[in-house]
Amino acid sequence: MNADALVPQLSRPEVQAFAAGFPITLLHAGVTLALLAFGAVLYAVLTPWKEIGQIREGNAAASVAFGGVIVGLAIPLAVSLGQSASLIEIGVWGLATILMQLLAFRITDVVLMGLPQRVQEGEVSAAVLLVSAKLATALVLAAAVTG
Repeated sequence: MNADALVPQLSRPEVQAFAAGFPITLLHAGVTLALLAFGAVLYAVLTPWKEIGQIREGNAAASVAFGGVIVGLAIPLAVSLGQSASLIEIGVWGLATILMQLLAFRITDVVLMGLPQRVQEGEVSAAVLLVSAKLATALVLAAAVTG
């Protein structure tokens, strides 16, 4: 295909719509990923059992637990991204879901008392149950966001 034949293809409505929409998609995804990183860092800073340090020391249970936190934060953020129409809306709903999810995680840790300590001690079965509870709350929160 020569360059002259390519020009009509580039002016097709589908290509033009992609060219106009793709940068916005990248921006929305970038803001949401930044919110996810913020939420994960905030969780790591606020938790008394410092999972990142435990992961560096080779605690597999802490790795499973923190992985669940990341996925648990991502689920409602992804849903709020899908429901939002602007960067401001993404930011507002994203921050709201992070705060609600961090509160739900803390309540889960309190209700399932003893599990965070068992995770610290490297008990993977405790980490899996803790992650399951956190992912369940993430799914409920995500459904609530869709209203």
